[in-house]
Amino acid sequence: MKGKYFVRTAFLISATLVMIGCNNSRNYQKNSRATGWDVTGKDGGIEYKTDYNEQEPAPGLVLVEGGTFTMGRVQDDPMKDWNNTPTQQHVQTFYMDETEVTNFMYSEYLDYLKSTYPPTESNYRNIYYGALPDTLVWRNPLGFNENMTNNYLRHPSYGNYPVVGVNWVQAVEFSKWRTDRVNEAVLRDQGFTSKDAYLQADASNSFSTDTYLNAPTKTYGGNEDMLRGGRKSDKKGREGQDGEMSEIYVQSKDGVLYPDYRLPTEAEWEFAALGETSLRDYNSYRGRKKYPWDGKYTRSEKRKTIGDQKANFKQGSGDYGGIPGWSDDGADITAPIMSYEPNDYGLYDMAGNVAEWVADVYRPRVDNEFNDFNYFRGNVYTRNVINEDGTIKVLAPDEVVYDTLPNSKIVAINLPGQIEKEEIGEEETFMRTQFDKSYNKNFRDGDKASSLYYNERGDLSADQRMYNAPLNKMTTNEDGELVRMKDESNNRTTLIDDKVRVIKGGSWRDRAYWLDPAQRRYYPQHMATDYIGFRNAMSKVGSKTNQKGRSRN
Repeated sequence: MKGKYFVRTAFLISATLVMIGCNNSRNYQKNSRATGWDVTGKDGGIEYKTDYNEQEPAPGLVLVEGGTFTMGRVQDDPMKDWNNTPTQQHVQTFYMDETEVTNFMYSEYLDYLKSTYPPTESNYRNIYYGALPDTLVWRNPLGFNENMTNNYLRHPSYGNYPVVGVNWVQAVEFSKWRTDRVNEAVLRDQGFTSKDAYLQADASNSFSTDTYLNAPTKTYGGNEDMLRGGRKSDKKGREGQDGEMSEIYVQSKDGVLYPDYRLPTEAEWEFAALGETSLRDYNSYRGRKKYPWDGKYTRSEKRKTIGDQKANFKQGSGDYGGIPGWSDDGADITAPIMSYEPNDYGLYDMAGNVAEWVADVYRPRVDNEFNDFNYFRGNVYTRNVINEDGTIKVLAPDEVVYDTLPNSKIVAINLPGQIEKEEIGEEETFMRTQFDKSYNKNFRDGDKASSLYYNERGDLSADQRMYNAPLNKMTTNEDGELVRMKDESNNRTTLIDDKVRVIKGGSWRDRAYWLDPAQRRYYPQHMATDYIGFRNAMSKVGSKTNQKGRSRN
């Protein structure tokens, strides 16, 4: 009897353990972990994508695995700027352009604008002309550079050279356009939209990623043949109890569309440029890098290429490329992309060739006391404008939002078919602990709370500003003509304000000092030069790395 009782008890324990084990290893690919309900949508319920793998790199981008690093200078500060004191920062994993944006890439953008919003129509004229790079940046009162002025942007010989003459605002608008074109191609290639929809695009039926996700029926001007003309269009969606179809458009939860192309933050750019993976020894770095490559010098130490310069920069006074037949860096102005070896992340020209715009508003210090994770200065939080009937406001074909820059250049910042935006209000900021306003460009460094007049009522006057940069104004007269008024006050003490942006990296016009990724400068966001270009970045969704089974110390 005791033996039978023991066997029966052992059997029950084993069965219980098996049931517990099965329960712990239950597959939640088809059922909700919260409720147990079906999440495949086959029973008419809501469908969720539970088999999503990892985000694939978008066109032109490479993965930069994030982590902690020391942001700031690693050498002496002979300029005495004191604007890059070392701080410990952490950035999340992201993607970055393998190369700078080229003339060919930017020309695609210009040609699209010209065909979609013809400059021959008065309402659209400034869309195209406002996006044109300033080719006059090559001119010098004591130099003959008309060849670059006339040919650098358009001539095929310079097609794979980095685009210059683009200001920060134009770079941001290019990034928006690139996001829309890439996602439009994704929907087309996966069979959700018509194959030739992009060929039919004009001001009345253009594609916007933001509009497609938030107000899909207004995409392509509501043209169903373009919007749902793909081979998978009829298979998308589910039928409700009332017989109506829902979820017939791709949504964020489907994991089909890419996040936005954008300018990298300063922290991201510096982290990616350093590429310190070669210095990693288990869970620490063996020292610091002075340049994006290993070593303290700008010349190669490899046997095959010994003595060759590793970047395109100014060698000395009057020396931009060496003597004939023995060029130091292979270029006198900018060089074609990929002319030099990439860094450890596979990124080209993170030192030299052109300096690059980043997203941040410039301030002399990085406020690591307030934040040391994904550091970025320049946040302005916005929301979609809602119509009186509760629908999202999408700009009509005859509606364009322009911005007149301080140098009188007019740039389109909201195009037909895009959602109109506005700054968030008290509904979103009331009783929040992490932020209390939409505008945060001058947070803790230039706002009223950080000024000498923090205890006074009302807004700061022009003379009370911490950074009292010149205030140039643009107005129109009775005839509608633009009147330019330059601030010529002698009381201005700085050029820093909320409209200057950080530029990173050295250029073909800079000496080796500026090749250090930690060096930082600033430039007005509305101005352009012949030595500043840009590249795009994209946030990564999901896990930190695509690699599995990695050791963690």
